[in-house]
Amino acid sequence: MNKKELTEIRKNFSETSDLFVLDRVTTAFVDAEKHVRCLHTRAYHNISSEECECILSTLKRVLAGTLGKGLLELEFPNEAYEEGGSQAILYEALETKLDDENAVSVLIDQIVQHMEYVSTYAILVGHCTYTVFQKSKKDELDPYQSQEYRFLVTAICPVEVRVDGLIYNEDDNAIEKKEIYDRIVAEIPTDGFLYPTFTGRGPDVNHVLYSAHKPKQVNISIIEQVLGCTFQSTAQEQKEIFQDLMQEIVGDELSYTVITGVEEKLRDIAAEYANEAELPVLDDIQMRDVLLDSGVSQERAEEMQKAYREIAQEKPITIANLVENKTTIRFEGITVSIGKDATDKVRTQCVDGRRYLLIDLDDPAVEINGLTARIAEMPIVSEGDTPDEASDTSTET
Repeated sequence: MNKKELTEIRKNFSETSDLFVLDRVTTAFVDAEKHVRCLHTRAYHNISSEECECILSTLKRVLAGTLGKGLLELEFPNEAYEEGGSQAILYEALETKLDDENAVSVLIDQIVQHMEYVSTYAILVGHCTYTVFQKSKKDELDPYQSQEYRFLVTAICPVEVRVDGLIYNEDDNAIEKKEIYDRIVAEIPTDGFLYPTFTGRGPDVNHVLYSAHKPKQVNISIIEQVLGCTFQSTAQEQKEIFQDLMQEIVGDELSYTVITGVEEKLRDIAAEYANEAELPVLDDIQMRDVLLDSGVSQERAEEMQKAYREIAQEKPITIANLVENKTTIRFEGITVSIGKDATDKVRTQCVDGRRYLLIDLDDPAVEINGLTARIAEMPIVSEGDTPDEASDTSTET
């Protein structure tokens, strides 16, 4: 499932789309002791418009996020297809369109009994149908050829207990303390999943798309125990592995130019594979070439290649997870954020033994704390030097 296919589903996941229908909805409330306190399945058109709006909005949020980060496509292992396996459970619920009480109960029980969660929560499951019109070679829709993509989208939402202090009692026309509390189902799910995936503009029952609202807080129990798939690592963990290797091996060769050069090369590789169905992983040869092209020595690049190969064999690293949208420079009391298209405007220099971070300004006016200030033309002058002499001693580090 690539970005283009994900965008297509997101775009049509709406009541305003003539191609999309949310058929049936299952809702369940689970307490802290893993007891299912209520379980209802209803036709979507029988639900009040106010409730429909909340349900649709929550289910759509499962598709929010970035592929490879908050959205992880997972492949079912062979045992998942056996009776009682995770894929078999999902497939049965899909085939019966949430209209079979037993299939729904088995699905909810699979989530409740195998998921680790810290509080009470609600489960929302929607059975959806999206009419997919085939496309020509010119990427134009053919109105005479279509197929149905039926899928389940599941949202796990925390339930917040809200006890407000004073309230206005309209019946008694008085301000008084609230005596009861509300259980509010959060509109933003912490986790969820889409089954089957939309791959090649059609259903792929061998894969499921897991969704985490916070990519750094993946609920591994959902991936491994509920969905029965293998978890590799989060986007953050992949980035940390890469950074640790860079720091350990490339170490003293790391400079502003090298680091920004590596990031630029990684962005270029990611752009090449932007429309591929599978998220591209960085192999050891690419790793070596990226370092060499960025100014790292042959010895360090090959050492990095060897170390990276050993790690990537067990935990493949997705290129997109290493790409930064900006460059951030931090040192004591100062943080500088640089857009990906402006890294060439920043450089480091050493003048008379003192290190400087220099930023080229195309305009003498800059915004500081919301106010426009003008930067006067003042060269860096070291003690005892004229401006011309100071500029001659500048060398990039």
